[in-house]
Amino acid sequence: MNKEKKGIKIPTPWRIKRYYVYAIATIVALVLPWIHINGHQFFMLSFDKMKLDLAFVQFDMQEMYLMPFILMLMFIGIFGMTVMGGRVFCGWVCPQTIFRVIYRDLIETKLLHLRKRIGNKQQDPDMSKPENKVKKAIAILIWTVLALIAGADFMWYFIPPETFFQYLTNPSEHMTMIGFVVGIAAFLIYDIVFLKENFCIYVCPYSRVQSVLYDEHTVMALYDFHRGGHIYGEGEHDHDKLYTKQKELQAVEPEAECTTCEKCVTVCPTHIDIRQGLQLECINCLECVDACTTVMGKLGKPSLVTWSSDYEIVERKGKTKYFRPKIIAYMVLLVGIMFALGYMSTTKEHMLLNINKETRLYSVKHLSNNKFEVENSYVFLLQNTESKPMKFFFEVIPPKGMEGKIQIVKPSKPFKVVPDVKKKKIVTLRTTQMLVDDKRKDTIIPITIHAYALDKDGKPSKIISVLRHTIFVFPKESVLLHSK
Repeated sequence: MNKEKKGIKIPTPWRIKRYYVYAIATIVALVLPWIHINGHQFFMLSFDKMKLDLAFVQFDMQEMYLMPFILMLMFIGIFGMTVMGGRVFCGWVCPQTIFRVIYRDLIETKLLHLRKRIGNKQQDPDMSKPENKVKKAIAILIWTVLALIAGADFMWYFIPPETFFQYLTNPSEHMTMIGFVVGIAAFLIYDIVFLKENFCIYVCPYSRVQSVLYDEHTVMALYDFHRGGHIYGEGEHDHDKLYTKQKELQAVEPEAECTTCEKCVTVCPTHIDIRQGLQLECINCLECVDACTTVMGKLGKPSLVTWSSDYEIVERKGKTKYFRPKIIAYMVLLVGIMFALGYMSTTKEHMLLNINKETRLYSVKHLSNNKFEVENSYVFLLQNTESKPMKFFFEVIPPKGMEGKIQIVKPSKPFKVVPDVKKKKIVTLRTTQMLVDDKRKDTIIPITIHAYALDKDGKPSKIISVLRHTIFVFPKESVLLHSK
């Protein structure tokens, strides 16, 4: 919408730009679960298979230490956005806002003409008319279908889409999943159709947090009362509306430019008057900026409502400082968390191994020629986290000076482990050497178990490989003598 009016160029409305962002966010949310690389999604938290897919890499539930970093990244990112641009997340990214625009502006206004125009969000449809009741029912029906799709899309981040549709073919065995989808859809119907923006005003805790995060350089939709005039009182009377007509305003403030057309009020989805000053209900959708830009542009003047800061518009101290210490601190924090998340993601183990020693410390067997065997037994719990069956084996890494003196006697050869199944193996280590000559007590020898998968050529894999620390208990001399 680019028109020249008395030398003032009216730019493309913020509303149109928001629609582009909404479209991109919707497409990403719907398409992302269908994208698989090496059989893994970008993000999926599967409670069914106890797996986490992150950035197309699969992690086991025992590697859930990554989740706090993801949550920190999300919350610190939103807080940083708030410090920089106010409730820009609410107006531009939040699903609640996107869903309300789809229902109110697209379905009710554009498709069914239940509402007269997008520019007047304050006037509810006249539901005394039979045709409006029919339109309302059709609007709710259309939204019900979309809400079910949204509920299914949400579940695709916990159940792969292919598995989701397989489960739908046998609904009686997957009522929990269906219950979640129906429950989400029911909530969205109530929220979007009946609760409306009251969710943003009274329910969402973010609107209460934002006031703590704001500073004088936070960018938000602001009314320039220096140019437009004081429509409302000040101090204790800031809720009192003083003027409703331009001539009344200009009788007190001759230079006031506000036309009192109320366009910025009627277009507001949260039913506030931006001319009253900063309010928690404002979601930074910038609809009021668009409305005032159009009205003032026709008069050859810049908008009285702009996306700027208190520092620049209200206090008039200078230009807004976007890259200030607080913003830089948030950026450093985010970069640090991303590096930590990236590093910890690269340390993913491609197999899981828990080692528990049996309750019996050791067994000693006397052989001929004054020889003996000392055995320690362990329970190895191993899980193959790859997507295909693989063969595994172990080796012992003893302390320096004991190389080759502790051997694995059981199992004697590599064994196969199928994916996503925990395999229990009894492992026995043996020595026939006098590792320690202690007459008074048993000796605990720290050892390392190197567990690995075998590649196609039968050699130990360098990728599917883990190290675990455990102990080998060697008996005191009296036990060895007693065994003789």
